[in-house]
Amino acid sequence: GIENRRDKKVQQELIKAAGMRAVRQAAGTKFEEVEEFLKKEPYPVVIKPTDSAGSDGVKLCHTFDEAKEHFNKLLVHQKVNGGVCELVLCQEYLKGKEYIVDQVSRDGVHKTMMVWVYERKRANNSQFVLYSILPIDPQSEEAQALIPYAQGVLDVLGVKNGPTHGEVIITDDGPCLVEMNCRANGGDGTWGPLCRALTGGYSQIEASVDAYLDKQAFACLPALPPSPFKANGLQIHLVSYKGGTVKSAPVFDIVEKLPSFVYYETGVKPGTKVVPTIDLVTGCGIVILVHKDPAVLEKDLKFIREMEVKNELFVFEEDELPAGEVVAN
Repeated sequence: GIENRRDKKVQQELIKAAGMRAVRQAAGTKFEEVEEFLKKEPYPVVIKPTDSAGSDGVKLCHTFDEAKEHFNKLLVHQKVNGGVCELVLCQEYLKGKEYIVDQVSRDGVHKTMMVWVYERKRANNSQFVLYSILPIDPQSEEAQALIPYAQGVLDVLGVKNGPTHGEVIITDDGPCLVEMNCRANGGDGTWGPLCRALTGGYSQIEASVDAYLDKQAFACLPALPPSPFKANGLQIHLVSYKGGTVKSAPVFDIVEKLPSFVYYETGVKPGTKVVPTIDLVTGCGIVILVHKDPAVLEKDLKFIREMEVKNELFVFEEDELPAGEVVAN
């Protein structure tokens, strides 16, 4: 068996050995072990822990000195999911859009629950700030390239049962694995209502229960989500350009009244200290929008993005931090 399927370095080594597109990489517990790779690899490069979550510790480094500094910083870094970083991974920067392939497997049969694309932009001096996650039609050209690749990765890793959350970038020479998470999609399951609206009634959550407990019910699940989807929708990740102690959070009362509003989740309340959003850990809320009319959906999305840019998400106490870098939408 495979000792640690969660190890991002091990995953890349296994798929490369199987002849699949894999990322160029080096890893080490000391900088000397990756120094030669970082001197030869074209910049920028990605430096990150081998085992973490939520973009924790991931940095795009544009110079050798920046890469060295972040490598050494990670060796004393406390990971968001607990523990310290024991091994630092240095990888080629994959140019292209990043996608998610969420699947559920039983006895080696893989069924695709949803394909998504990340909308990431630069904000607050961070390269990878997540703004939204959008569903991708399973019959689209991207999905038709991503799904067989992701299922091939599962076979190589020996994943035969349960949910998986694969992240893949489509490069100029085809799909390339970022990482395969041997778990369900995260985010506290906020995407559940959106998935059920898109598919007409099921999501990775229900399918995982069927995979473990009901063989016949799993067999009845379609191999792919419907095309076209049963609704229009997306998952918005709220981005704050300011920080400080929150006095009030008017954004949530306002978005609840939008025609396409379905659900929101946040840990922000009066007294919470908010910092400008740079990653999932510093995110300040998720909003799910669904509507049969795409024009209504687009109007509501634009309204929320304007609230962000105008710094109207929260009212802060007197310790308000100055506004960070705002990107054009």
